Amino acid sequence: MSEVRPTNITLNRQQGMLIIDWSDGRECEYPLSHMREACPCVECRGGHHNMGMEHAPENLLQLTPARSYGVDRLEIVGNYALQVFWDDGHHTGIYTWEYLYHLCPAAGTNATNEREQQDTTE
Repeated sequence: MSEVRPTNITLNRQQGMLIIDWSDGRECEYPLSHMREACPCVECRGGHHNMGMEHAPENLLQLTPARSYGVDRLEIVGNYALQVFWDDGHHTGIYTWEYLYHLCPAAGTNATNEREQQDTTE
């Protein structure tokens, strides 16, 4: 996995999605609110003992967002990660390429349908 890198990163604020095209041809659509719930920082994880890939969510779309979240801005961290500046003021989570690749909704799932279902329940 270490050689797989993003080739394009798109923040679609209107749809509430982060879209990443990967160097292996995979395209991933991440609902922003679900990504916020999967924040990898120590505060969100509940301590250092809950950090690392072994504690990463298995299915991003099964997380239940506390609310709808937006992104103020994104910054690339070195050659290995993305830092998200959330509209709630939170910005300490560093989403490594490995972590983001792992979070990619599985092939055959449809993040757009998931988002549409949320819209009808709100």
